[in-house]
Formats: sequence, C-alpha cells, structure tokens
Amino acid sequence: MRSSSLLLPKPPFLIPAFITHFVHHRLHFFDSLVLGQLILLCVRAVDSFVSILTKENSSETSLPAHVLWKEARVGKDGKIKEDVQQIFEKCETLSQSIVPYEDTDCRSILSRALDVPEYSGRVRGKGFGITQKSLNIKKQKTPSNKELQQTLEALKAEVLELRKERERDRAAGFKDTSDKDSINCNFQPTIPEGISPCHLYLARPTYRMVGKGKVHNNLGELLHTKPLPTGSLKVSVDIALEKDALLPHPDDVSDATLLGDAIGSFVAWPTDLIIVGYETPTKSKAKDKGIAREIESVASQKEIPVAKKTEISKRTGAKKKNPSKYRACLHTYLETTDISDGCVRLIPMDGAIFGFEYAEPLGKEDFDQILYHTQLSVGVINTYMRYLYDKLMGPRGLEQRFSFLNPMKTNLTEMIRKPDEVRTYVVERFMADTDREKLFFLPFNTGDGGHWLLVAINPFKEIVYYLDSLHNDWTTYPAMKTIVDTIIQTVRAQRKIQVPKRKANNITWNRVECPRQRNNIDCGYYTLRFMKETLLMDRTDIPSDYFDEYRCAYYSKDQLDEIKEELCQFIIELQVL
Repeated sequence: MRSSSLLLPKPPFLIPAFITHFVHHRLHFFDSLVLGQLILLCVRAVDSFVSILTKENSSETSLPAHVLWKEARVGKDGKIKEDVQQIFEKCETLSQSIVPYEDTDCRSILSRALDVPEYSGRVRGKGFGITQKSLNIKKQKTPSNKELQQTLEALKAEVLELRKERERDRAAGFKDTSDKDSINCNFQPTIPEGISPCHLYLARPTYRMVGKGKVHNNLGELLHTKPLPTGSLKVSVDIALEKDALLPHPDDVSDATLLGDAIGSFVAWPTDLIIVGYETPTKSKAKDKGIAREIESVASQKEIPVAKKTEISKRTGAKKKNPSKYRACLHTYLETTDISDGCVRLIPMDGAIFGFEYAEPLGKEDFDQILYHTQLSVGVINTYMRYLYDKLMGPRGLEQRFSFLNPMKTNLTEMIRKPDEVRTYVVERFMADTDREKLFFLPFNTGDGGHWLLVAINPFKEIVYYLDSLHNDWTTYPAMKTIVDTIIQTVRAQRKIQVPKRKANNITWNRVECPRQRNNIDCGYYTLRFMKETLLMDRTDIPSDYFDEYRCAYYSKDQLDEIKEELCQFIIELQVL
C-alpha cells in the first residue's frame, strides 16, 4: 500500500494502490474468492476513512473537489500525469486568487480549470446526485463602509467600558489597608471599642444564648484577611453552650459550620445578637427558652467542683491555656517582617532527620496555612517532623527506634517520574541501620499538593502500615505500593536474607482503622497526629484498629489546633523570624 497523505490536506488518509488500479485499469476477470476479498478490503478502507474524518470533526465535503479529482488519477506506478498536474496547479492558483463574496461564477474551481459546464445532478469531483444547491454554497455580502464604521465604534465603546471596569476593580483590590474606616464599616458605637467579653445569642428557632467569647470592635478589623459581613463583628468563641448550633456566618477558611467547631477561632457574628458583659441580661430568658439544664451545667465552670475539675484535667491531660496563644504571637511577629513582601525564612534541617542536611524554606503561604487552617504544604509537614525529632525523639531516645523519610523525595509524582532516585534514597536510609528493628515514617503525598496519608514501614519485619484519613487502601496508589515492595525486596537482598521464591512477594500490608477526616483540608493535620501519637506510644507496631488511647471516629478541633499551636511555638523558639 502507498500513502498519499503528502498530497492531501487535513485530515490525512491512505488510498490503497489496488483500489486505484481497479478503477483505472478495469480489471476484467476475478474469481469469486479474489472478488470477495477485494470487496472486504474496500469496505474496511471506507470504514477507516470515515472514522478518521469523524475523529477530526470533518466530513468528505471538507476535501476540495480538485484534490479528489487528482487522487483519482494517480497511475498504477504512483505517478501523476503531466496534464493532470497542470490542471491541479491551475485549481490551486484559482482557489487562492478568488475572493468568496466577490465571486459571481457559480461553477466550481475544478470546472473553471477544465473550462467545462456543470450539468444538473452532478458537481464535478463530488459525484452523481450532488448539486451546487445541496453543497449549500453561500455567498457573503460585502459590508459597506458605513457598517464597518458602526462596528468599529461599537468595539471602541466596549473596550473603553472594559478599561473603566478594570480600573475600578484595581482601585478596590489595592485599597490601602491602613485606611481603617474604608475597610470596616461595621464599627458599632453601642459596643465598647476594643476587645470585650460577650454573650453570643441566636434568634432562631428561639432567642437563646448559645455561647460566650470576646467581641473585637475595632476600626479596620478583618476576618481571615477578608472584610466582615455587613452588620456583623469579629468574635472569638471561648465556650459553646450549644455545640450543634449553626453559625450565623459559616467560616469559609476552616469549613466550620457549627459553634462547637469554632471554639478557639474567630467568626463573624450579627451585632444585634452580641451582648457585652458576662452577666445574662434581664431581657433574655435563655434558661427558660433555649438552654437545657444539663448543657448549661457542663458549660458553666462555676458549677464544677474544684476537686472534680482537677480530676478531669488529670484524666484528659487538659491544660488551662489560651488555645490560640502562639498562633496570635506568630501572627504579630509576621506583621513586623518582610514575609508579606515575598521573602522566606529557612528552617535548618539536621542530617539525622532525613539523611541529608538542608534548610527548609517557609513563605507567606506556608505561614497562612498554619494560621488560617488550610491544606498543608510539604514545607510545613517537614517543619513539624523536625519538631517531633527535637521535642519527642531526642529527649526520649526514640531516634533508635523511629526515623523519617523526606516526603519531598518520596511523593507520588517523584515515584512516577524518578523511580530509581526514590528507590536509591529509601534503600540508603533503610540500610544505614540494619542491626535493629526500626519504624520509618513516610508522609506520602499524592502529588501536586494533593492528599496526605501516612505510610509507616518496618523493613526489618517487612511490614507496611497504611494510615489514610479518607479510609482508602493502598490499591488506590498502585505505583506507590510497587515501589515500596521493590525497596523492601532490595533491602532483603542486600542484607542477604534467603527467602523461598514462592514467598518473595510476601510483604505484609496492614490497613489501620485510624480517625477519619470530615472535610477536604484536614489530611495533613491527621497525618502529623498519626506520627505524634505513634511516638507517644513508643511502639513500632500499629494495631489494625489503632491505639486504644487515641481511638476515635475523628479528631476534634482542639486536637487539630494542638498541632498548629505546637508548630507556631516551635517556629517562634527557633528565632528564624
């Protein structure tokens, strides 16, 4: 077969040589077998041609008539006669010189080149039954100068309006934040200026007190770098009397919709539902209308005996402290630095943490993730692992039983693009200390800022613990499992451990029933808590139903805030700001 794609415009297709031979040389005799095979091949060629045209969103009529005419006259030897080539070149010249809306000749380009008339029921180069009318050849009307001028004026007016709109948006977007009056129009003279203790109320389905906190009535006050809703003030929630009460303005940053989820954070609250002071106002009959007695007794610190409070604190390990103390300090520090101008701070990483020494850069986006509870980056994950190494592993001597793998070198993207480099790095980490049992933590990221999960590997026992807060299993990421299995087999070979051939792939993977996240941003915080709790338990084996001491359906907001507080305190102590 000979390809003629060089002679045809897009879409390209192949014309079998035997079809051309059959058309032009009129073969006179075929036995039944040869004829059947020829028909089958012709049908397949037509089907292939139609499928290519469909894929290109084209049709047969997209091929110019003179091109089809020329291809139908290719000789058996694949050559084109001189007179056919001349007609084709004449058609090409005509197609480039004719202006569609000025053309008054109804004949096709091929008919003009051949200088022959078209007759009813046929258009040359297209076949019998095709007329010029069925081809729907429409002539375009030449626009007048007046119409062109009107179109131009309309375009100018539209461009001018777009420019004005862009200037308005730019002025609104880059307004000076020091002009506090222009940012916050919600300042209320009826509420004391500054920070005041307050009661928080809701009006539906009944008017009742649902919590306590502090109201921030300052000019220029922002909520998570955004203006406050009209008629609302910024409030920090300290106590939730009704944890299931819906927030009047759900928090977009932390995805909090219930009052219980907003404890320790800032939310917007309608001004008319904020009562300043700790005493319940006489106009409110909250106890009668909305607050259950048992709920109020739990929330009220006055009704819990001192001895009982001490017992609860010892049992839960709770400490009386400001839940956002270090986050507030870090936020204040950052306001005095050049972080907001695009500068970064470097967190030194000792070679014992990941097997090589380097400095982890943290920029504004990384700090904002900690302050405003958004998806964590690899920089924040690595910084917390240094915190675990400095604060837990070192003081307790756990570095002999636990170690870390750098997620920057072992995420899914690196495993697919550079599998050899990933294997080399991990094998070297495993082989650095092979005379004792050790658990390696690998915070695994699905790539490009995706989902975080924890893979804990014990190469000595050839066991892999899989902890995913979405409750998937390792089959979701086959490339990861393949590389981890290959690494363990490589370490086995270098340690010269003999394993029967039928058991070469017997590597144990345990899916752990760990706490489950309830939104799409907490996976990083869950992964960090998994590592922390495993270190606190000082166990190189993780039970399939997780540790009894930390077993729960999901982590509370306080448990996640604990991670953020530890990060903020650690960064402040490093004095890198």
